[in-house]
Amino acid sequence: MTSVRWMMLTVVLATGVSIDDPLQAAPAQTQDASRRLYDRVMEEFRRKDYEAALAGFRLFLELHGQSALAANAHFWIGECQFRLGRYKDALASFYNVVSYYPLSAKLPSATWRIGLAHAKLGDHEKARLMYERVVNDYPDSAEAELARKALETLAAKDESPRE
Repeated sequence: MTSVRWMMLTVVLATGVSIDDPLQAAPAQTQDASRRLYDRVMEEFRRKDYEAALAGFRLFLELHGQSALAANAHFWIGECQFRLGRYKDALASFYNVVSYYPLSAKLPSATWRIGLAHAKLGDHEKARLMYERVVNDYPDSAEAELARKALETLAAKDESPRE
């Protein structure tokens, strides 16, 4: 059974909610179901099955797009895409977090990852701007320390003699 089919079966079994009728659950059941599905998809991610996790987070957003975990799901979609080398897709997903979830705890991470994706795509100026945003907007975050180091690395490359 493919990972995506397994994921869909897991949703039905774990939540009791048919894929065809996600509205049949009561609000408390829906919240519990969304958490169970989210946790199940995170297990796929932790096992480094990024394709299955990507499909799972997309399914999560279809079923629970208004849940408190929606910003996290968008972030993890971006992370799956990034790890699969789909940097342009990852940028769009990380920008979703930054643009549509201004109170999300994932903002420092999403902003940092936007910088990394730009760097992977060879746009070092945009990467630099995002690293600076992390340092300025989230100075006490772990991502700010990573961004400071990335900025130092970019500065060193800029100073090195070119042949």
